[in-house]
Amino acid sequence: MTSKQATRQKVVLATGNAGKVKEMADVLAQFGFEVIAQSEFGIESPEETGLTFVENALLKARHAAQLTGLPAIADDSGLVVPALNNAPGLYSARYAGVEGQGADAANRQKLLTELAQTTEEMRQAKFVSCIVMLSHAADPSPIIAEGECHGTIATAEKGTNGFGYDAIFFYPPKNCTFAELEQTEKKKLSHRANALKVLQAKLNNQ
Repeated sequence: MTSKQATRQKVVLATGNAGKVKEMADVLAQFGFEVIAQSEFGIESPEETGLTFVENALLKARHAAQLTGLPAIADDSGLVVPALNNAPGLYSARYAGVEGQGADAANRQKLLTELAQTTEEMRQAKFVSCIVMLSHAADPSPIIAEGECHGTIATAEKGTNGFGYDAIFFYPPKNCTFAELEQTEKKKLSHRANALKVLQAKLNNQ
């Protein structure tokens, strides 16, 4: 074991979403963390009762930190469509009222239905990510990092990479949906990538 490996700080990644673990763990490892998903401890996410992305991220991080005794990092994110009063927003993961297997497809279909027969302007959307880090469960001064990525909602699904709404989120700079991007490329430009860059800058300034 190298000295660098020996000094890595263990952190629990407070999410039950395998897609988020895949997207975040490698990046966080580059920050010098030994990332352990909460699923490895048998921990399930708490009920998301917050009224903002920040509140929900804090709920998840405190829950994981409390049960593991480790520093915790959590992300709360969602898709915001201004023409739909910012829906799906906080309820992005359960927009169609479905949980578990099949939820992503049901959510995408509901959104496509809601935006059927609309103008291009009404299809404007953004992904929002809020990442928080707590040094312990009672940490009164969490690090909070937010990121966004702007695009439009496509008229049909395209691509098989990614998860959630990726197949209908069209990203103009790349002229494709998030689900058509390679994972390595998405990690550089997504809302979560932008929030992670802010987190890294704040950690470097501590």
